[in-house]
Amino acid sequence: MRVSARAIIFQEGKLLTMFRRKLNNGELAEYYVIPGGGQDDGETLEEAVTRELKEEMSIDIKVVSFLGNEADKMGEANYFYCEILSGTPKLGGEELERNSQENYYEPRLLKLEDIETVNLYGKNFVEKAIKLISKSGYIN
Repeated sequence: MRVSARAIIFQEGKLLTMFRRKLNNGELAEYYVIPGGGQDDGETLEEAVTRELKEEMSIDIKVVSFLGNEADKMGEANYFYCEILSGTPKLGGEELERNSQENYYEPRLLKLEDIETVNLYGKNFVEKAIKLISKSGYIN
């Protein structure tokens, strides 16, 4: 089973996402995902999410809190609330190498009010992160 680690990050009061557009057998799918990726052998989930965000978004992050996980036939996704330590989100790594019109990747900041209107995987964990940090009254 594939295990992944994903980072929920708020920047400028918006959610950092990876916008995806895939053309598969003539069908176009557009959706948003929480950035992150697969855990390598010998790696903790925290190490995996930190590495993945460095590779695919060119940012250094700090893991603040584990939010939970969900499993389906594709694998298990683990969600963390994280903060950016340095860097500006821009496409990098394998995603940059594979980026094409048929398999498109783009880091995007999504307005919080738009979360309910777009196809976003992991939406329930975004809502959990908002509740967690709203106690402090601050989303950076």
